[in-house]
Amino acid sequence: MTSATVSKWLPAGLAPLEMSALSLMLQLSSTVRVEEHVDDKRYTLRAEVPGVDPANDITVTYHDGALRLQIRRSDARKDKSHTEFAYGTFDRTVRLSHGIDEQSIRASYLNGILEIHAKVTAPEQQHRAIPITVGTGAPAAKAAKVAKR
Repeated sequence: MTSATVSKWLPAGLAPLEMSALSLMLQLSSTVRVEEHVDDKRYTLRAEVPGVDPANDITVTYHDGALRLQIRRSDARKDKSHTEFAYGTFDRTVRLSHGIDEQSIRASYLNGILEIHAKVTAPEQQHRAIPITVGTGAPAAKAAKVAKR
């Protein structure tokens, strides 16, 4: 496999800057990387969000069974000649499984990692028999076995 490179000239005619296809792809990527796991009735989601002020640049919301992470990373650099960092607004929605206690969802941030924890409760009964009404609304008796054939 060959490694493709992209030449980009720096301002004022300086030497070209070589960028690998991988670094270009990473630069264009706007995904928040996450990992999830459930241990002892506790759900944990960890997201990589380095270089932000969690009080001002991260918003976590829960709606209709999903967590939405919104991260804003502004570019405060004075020298803008080259970067592989991603700047802008990044968004990630993670669908939660049934049984998550939405009232227990808590988030914390330490050393560039956003952690979200929630309790996992016993999932509600997913399958149940639905009685079938016949005619006037009385439930059909299984003993009748389809009008005694």
